[in-house]
Amino acid sequence: MKYLIATNNLDKLHEMREILSGLGIQAVSLSEAGLDVEVDETGSTFYENAKLKAEAVCKASKLPAIADDSGLVVDALGGAPGVRSKRFGGGGLDSAGLCAHLLSAMDGMEQRGAKFVSSIVCAFPDGSAVCAQGECNGEITDSPRGSGGFGYDPVFLPEGSDRTMAQLTPDEKHAISHRGNALREFVKVLSIMQGSGGLAP
Repeated sequence: MKYLIATNNLDKLHEMREILSGLGIQAVSLSEAGLDVEVDETGSTFYENAKLKAEAVCKASKLPAIADDSGLVVDALGGAPGVRSKRFGGGGLDSAGLCAHLLSAMDGMEQRGAKFVSSIVCAFPDGSAVCAQGECNGEITDSPRGSGGFGYDPVFLPEGSDRTMAQLTPDEKHAISHRGNALREFVKVLSIMQGSGGLAP
């Protein structure tokens, strides 16, 4: 079965396809399916936004659609930027701009604890859905380090690591990232539901 990836974010698409390929799932982009779907992310949680995107793409394509909504949750900022991670600082900022804005907001703060969160929702044409969530704990560095990844990766130091997400190889990142954890959980739940007859194989 082919699964559509419900995103127009090329960085996220590339990362999700790499992870899902390693888990035995064939992922197709919206452009490959001839679709152009934009969804307003009006949800107040990662799960709600992922659900909105998955259901919209599934309805438009009549195919199973996997959506991810993810972001950075910073303890000292009361959970911000959270669901507004890509719009932090007013929107329109690239990775370097987002990181700079975050570091400025945390200037002088000693508490640096944070986590990446990813919610995955896969919507099926019959109205059923599979959901999963993954997290990666860590802390915010004082300055950007590394050139890999995207988003806040250069300023996020995973728990137990001496390298930021942006300094890890793709395989190293996928092994511990919030998105990798969420997609592995998704595949596990999907296999269980298919095995119990809850979803068509």
